[in-house]
Amino acid sequence: MGKTVARPLRADAERSVRAILEAAERVLAADPGASLEQIAEAAGVARTTVHRRFANRRALIEALTESAVGQLSEAVEDGRPDTTPPLVALHRITANVLRVKGAWSFALGRPADEGGAAAAGWDAIGARCVELLGRARDEGLLAPTADLDWVRRVYYALIGEALHGATRDQDPDTLATLVVDTLLHGTGRRDGGRQGV
Repeated sequence: MGKTVARPLRADAERSVRAILEAAERVLAADPGASLEQIAEAAGVARTTVHRRFANRRALIEALTESAVGQLSEAVEDGRPDTTPPLVALHRITANVLRVKGAWSFALGRPADEGGAAAAGWDAIGARCVELLGRARDEGLLAPTADLDWVRRVYYALIGEALHGATRDQDPDTLATLVVDTLLHGTGRRDGGRQGV
């Protein structure tokens, strides 16, 4: 017997799922214990519609996380990490990531289920980040001996801190400049620490 192939959703069903996921992000960011009924109400759909699309709350949250990680991956690829000069790509990707992570803080702030599509997406994003940092090192933006996995972890931490301290109206491009500048130059004095020379 052949494998069942999932049919693509009709346009109206796709809109319904998108509305449910967007509402789930808003509601769960405000109250992580919110029920499916609360999410349905916020999405403007019947509770049965949510239950028809998602077997249970866990399935909805996993779909939400998968969707957000997919958008994060698109944000990385939009920066053209393979072809754009590394400094430009790093800035563009950072601004894109700040936008997506700011909009999907609940979904992207929770650990992905091990072995799931979201976990695989996170792994792929991490690998793309290390590739770009390798290009940056090759171009002399990073020290030749820089441990790229450590640099990636510092970069992620800087993005997290930028989001944590950001106000809703703060420009992602300005924050991206701060993140990239701090990653590449640290916070030390640019004159080598010599005063009055």
